[in-house]
Amino acid sequence: MPATKIHIPEETAPSGAARMSDVAREAGVSLVTVSRAINTPGKLAPDTLAAVRAAIERLGYVPNLMAGSLASNRSRIVAAIVPTISNLVFSETIEALAQTLADGGYQLLLGQSAYRHNDEAALVDTFLGRRVDGLVLTGLGQPSALRLKLRRAGVPVVQTWDWPSAGGEAPVDMLVGFSNVDAGRAAAAHLFARGYRSLAFIGAEEERSRLRLAGFRAEAAARGADEVPAELIRPPVQIDDAGARLAQLLARRPGITAVFCNNDLLAAGLLFECQQRGWAVPGRIAVMGFGDMPIARAASPRLSTVRIRRAEMGERAGQMLLTRLAGEDPGAQFVDIGFEVIERSST
Repeated sequence: MPATKIHIPEETAPSGAARMSDVAREAGVSLVTVSRAINTPGKLAPDTLAAVRAAIERLGYVPNLMAGSLASNRSRIVAAIVPTISNLVFSETIEALAQTLADGGYQLLLGQSAYRHNDEAALVDTFLGRRVDGLVLTGLGQPSALRLKLRRAGVPVVQTWDWPSAGGEAPVDMLVGFSNVDAGRAAAAHLFARGYRSLAFIGAEEERSRLRLAGFRAEAAARGADEVPAELIRPPVQIDDAGARLAQLLARRPGITAVFCNNDLLAAGLLFECQQRGWAVPGRIAVMGFGDMPIARAASPRLSTVRIRRAEMGERAGQMLLTRLAGEDPGAQFVDIGFEVIERSST
């Protein structure tokens, strides 16, 4: 039986630019080998791969990814959408995702939704139009029309940074995240365990912040506390927003003894405000953050917070996509990475 021929497209290139055939000639290998070095490097012997990469470097060759994607029906690109690139809480997730995908021969394309569903939907359309091989989304709150489009798109989707609540929307496809509601509950339980009874919340006016507030309020109510006052800030949230919001909370309830902030940046801003007022933390008021960012460990006093394994979330999302794109079963499609309450001196 004759061997099946593999067509390797020799892409067009500007005059003077190196071509795949030039790389093959320089490295002393076939076009197929050069193609494998670019698309599936793990299938080549280390010496062969090194020779091809050295030839690519010497010639300054840049692969025509469009030609390869037309032949293989793969773009080798995965797109991720985050609410904002200015909030460092997402950076570790994206960095780990990008590295995991790169190790598997894929590149990451990043979009920012600015916490707006319409912007997220427009980005999804753009990325699907570019024929990305997979999508990573933040949260589970996409509108039903977008969820239906994602299910019909035929590309693997991983949602992150959330977990479905009872009766809530199921994931579109795959999920790696944690329960924001339970994280809020855990924060309230920690503050009650430390003796604080009059609680308040400062956060962003966005979905995951509201879920943490819901859990925080539910746990406080279950322990007999009064209704928890909250201040929600329209994104983007700045570190100095917390001071003004504290004043508004105190005007409504002067006896507040502890404040849970939706992220460590707000909590650090609240510490600065307390220092300006001459208030001891936690003597006059306790402060708790969320995320366990570096500022939580550097602040004075050091911040109690809820730790999220942000890098692990990105790595697991990347692994799930790579497994699916390889035509294999990723096993567990819904992965709860959990969270951990970190007690420090601010509470």
